Amino acid sequence: MLLSDILNGIEFETDSDIQVNIDDIVYDSRKATEGTLFVCLCGARFDGHEYALSAYEKGCRCFMVERLLDLPSDAIQVKVANSRAVLAVSSANFFGHPTKELKVIGITGTKGKTSTAHLVKALLDKAGIKCGIIGTVGAYYDDIEIPTVNTTPESYELQKIFRIMLDNGCKACVIEVSSIGLMAHRVDCVDFEVGVFTNLSPDHIGPNEHPDFEDYMYWKSVLFEIAKCAVINIDDPAYEAMIKNCKSPITTYSLEKADVTAKNVQLLKNNQFIGISFDCVDNENEFYTEVALPGLFNVYNALAAIAVLSALNINASDYIDALKEIRVRGRAECVYVCDDFDVIIDYAHNGISMKSMLDTLKSYPHNRIIALYGAVGGRTQLRRKELGLITGKECDLSILTSDDPDFEDPWNIINEIGKYVKEAGGEYIGIPDRGEAVEYALGLLEKGDILLLAGKGHEQYMKINGEYVPFSEREHIEIFKRRRACK
Repeated sequence: MLLSDILNGIEFETDSDIQVNIDDIVYDSRKATEGTLFVCLCGARFDGHEYALSAYEKGCRCFMVERLLDLPSDAIQVKVANSRAVLAVSSANFFGHPTKELKVIGITGTKGKTSTAHLVKALLDKAGIKCGIIGTVGAYYDDIEIPTVNTTPESYELQKIFRIMLDNGCKACVIEVSSIGLMAHRVDCVDFEVGVFTNLSPDHIGPNEHPDFEDYMYWKSVLFEIAKCAVINIDDPAYEAMIKNCKSPITTYSLEKADVTAKNVQLLKNNQFIGISFDCVDNENEFYTEVALPGLFNVYNALAAIAVLSALNINASDYIDALKEIRVRGRAECVYVCDDFDVIIDYAHNGISMKSMLDTLKSYPHNRIIALYGAVGGRTQLRRKELGLITGKECDLSILTSDDPDFEDPWNIINEIGKYVKEAGGEYIGIPDRGEAVEYALGLLEKGDILLLAGKGHEQYMKINGEYVPFSEREHIEIFKRRRACK
């Protein structure tokens, strides 16, 4: 594509000829080659301008800059006001604006984004609308996975993924939209068919993120300024701030009075199913719903997904069986081992999410609740205190192990958490090797027990001494099952 076409709709300054062919756009100098356009992004920790010469030495001759650089005379420099915002526009131009053809559903909020996204995808797929997904657990469609780094990828990756999905038959894509993604222009030039608000609580406040809660809340609300229609949880106090500048049609959901609501909520549990049921009222249409995800909060997530279909003028009741079959990797994921006890894998890794998950599991019939978890090495010790005090109070036993210890001694982390478990009146066992800890925990289980494997969730690695080492809790569950079958 010609550089002039990539710059379509962008204000820029240059003294160079822009009728040159560009094979790809990069913002990492290590990926720069002949024929690439190198975009000098200015971030919190790195300034791409400092790596422009390195990109030049790799053969790159076209540069998008915020300030002119001392480069050889054959370098084409295109000066723009904000290279990060321009990356979004140029990437959309380069990939042919795929979201003009793809129905994009954006989900924002503090909690529930991942589960809600998977519920929406399940319903749309069941309705015959092939749907991709982009978020915390990566990006994929059908059984094809596309690796990603951030919950909301950089704008170039985002547009590229949309193009891949569209070219492979997807008609829709549901994406988790983070506040940072909105603030950093990653979703600029994305045509959102629907924007969804789940809930809001303080998060991502600190250096290199948001200065305060008001800023965090504002950037969340931006999604509803740009989406063609909005789906809003009106039980959350922040909902009015979310729709303050929204001029699009709004579909509401709630446990009380709303466009989409629930009544007769019940907890369901059998040998291979821990979930919920309720009667959904979608405007004047009422139907029974079962969801294979536990807890009251998943009633909200299911209502959000049903409301998305309502906003798209699709009758969700025709496809509601999809929610009974849903499995969200690493999010309250029930992993079957045997009929005697239940094993749940969840991403809970801080005090709020651990308390929420334990409260959910304790609401179901059970004998003992056992939690297996750790804490990231080299990070804040406040999280360790929160986790220890919560499981010490709420669990019958805590099994403390590793969770990305990195350069910190795992025993140091275990002992620190264990101190707070004891302070709260609980008991704990320390086993640094997480695989060994998982198999040990499974061997302890009695009839009616529930084991929560917390912290890793969907992750398939362990960060140890600066390296990402492959690790899967599911593999150790399978090892235990084979060993158990041989007895």
